[in-house]
Amino acid sequence: MLNRLLSNDFPRSRVLAVVLVLLMLALAFTPFIFPGVKALNVAAKVLVFVVLVGSFDLLLGYTGIVSFAHTMFFGIGAYGIAIATTRLGPTWEALLAGLLGGLFVSFALALLIGLFSLRVRAIFFAMITLAVASAFLTLASQLSEFTGGEDGLSFKVPEVLSPGYQFMDTPLLGVKLDGRLLCYYLLFVLALALLLLLLRIVNSPFGRVLQAIRENEFRAEAIGYRVVVYRTISSILSALFACVAGAMLALWLRYNGPDTSLSFEIMMDVLLIVVIGGMGTMYGAAIGAALFMVAQSYLQDLLRLGSEATTAVPWLSALLSPDRWLLWLGVLFVLSVYYFPSGVVGRLRASAATGRAAVRSTEVSS
Repeated sequence: MLNRLLSNDFPRSRVLAVVLVLLMLALAFTPFIFPGVKALNVAAKVLVFVVLVGSFDLLLGYTGIVSFAHTMFFGIGAYGIAIATTRLGPTWEALLAGLLGGLFVSFALALLIGLFSLRVRAIFFAMITLAVASAFLTLASQLSEFTGGEDGLSFKVPEVLSPGYQFMDTPLLGVKLDGRLLCYYLLFVLALALLLLLLRIVNSPFGRVLQAIRENEFRAEAIGYRVVVYRTISSILSALFACVAGAMLALWLRYNGPDTSLSFEIMMDVLLIVVIGGMGTMYGAAIGAALFMVAQSYLQDLLRLGSEATTAVPWLSALLSPDRWLLWLGVLFVLSVYYFPSGVVGRLRASAATGRAAVRSTEVSS
């Protein structure tokens, strides 16, 4: 059963397996272990970014395609939910219509970009996707009649997913059983199912061809694979997963605007998470998203504590000021790249492989 769920792609490291299990348990029980609105919001963002980063890893880590238009599909999914619920009301039918509309637009745009751009060299394809993403961001900011412009769109969700809906009058283990909790677990189930589906894709024969194209596209073409077709399909699948991630974010926030889902900063965050977690691993999406989101959300609090504790040393207190959290986040990223050049998952797997090789050599020599 576990073989099928993980598509025979096991962590291959005891430490990594333990970390993944602990992460899944922490996300599953966040409302009960870490009470408070902030912790729940951080956990929800981790779930959203697991899907978003996993979809980008399918494109970059497994196919070798560098695209800067990924957040465009993320924004399309979020705007699909926002526009549909604004126009049709807070119903499940509106959510379904918004999701299907976003998926259709994402499919069409990914197909056009793939057909017209994937025949060019990698750097030119990256520049084309950057131009398309910038144009879409400008369009979303100016079409205020549909998108709300710079102010974005606030909307309502079905009552059963709203914080005001109570399932029980008495809290369970100190946690209110309301619609917000149900919405969180809906995101949890979706993120877990989509991550397992991504694992299934990358470990299928189709995924093996993508990896062959990544390693040497000319050799893959020579043995009979249509590289453009496979890369286009990979781009479309990646766009569809990113679209669903955007819909998940909009459902949680009940708001969407240009800075929320289309910002270039989100694209940079996705790139950082892929590098931190490990490209071409898929598990790295979960590890990297958790590490990055927790650091981004709580680093300021830690720096504030450090600054207050070192008031006797003015220069150190100033250096640890919460206003310098971006500086320290950059330092942490540089250190992670230096000590984990293949990402956290890649480093743990390499260490486990080295340990197994040492054990085998010892057994042979004895």
